[in-house]
Amino acid sequence: QVQLIESGGGLVQAGGSLRLSCAASGRSFSFSAMAWFRQPPGKEREFVAAISWSGSPVTYAESVKGRFTISRDNAKNALYLRMDSLKPEDTANYYCAGGRTAYGTASAREDAYDYWGQGTQVTVPS
Repeated sequence: QVQLIESGGGLVQAGGSLRLSCAASGRSFSFSAMAWFRQPPGKEREFVAAISWSGSPVTYAESVKGRFTISRDNAKNALYLRMDSLKPEDTANYYCAGGRTAYGTASAREDAYDYWGQGTQVTVPS
């Protein structure tokens, strides 16, 4: 059974930082693209950041560029998202996603990913 389990969410003041982690099990994602998406309250799920199987290239949503950093550790089968300078509009449930295609490249498309976690909540009060 393939599982992606996110952790690291929480309540943080505006301007603060958080580091999200995604632990994968049941399948190696070492050769798969992976990504972070988020779903703000009352809104559709949206792309945040993606990383290719080798760690490069990466791609970011314009709204987080320069503040968020995606990274991965293939030896640990793990994905990370460092979030700095957090804003109230970053409040959302954050999802980890993994692709099925070998040697996958970073993509902002939801349909590029076959495996999804349950999400971790990030709240930045205004």
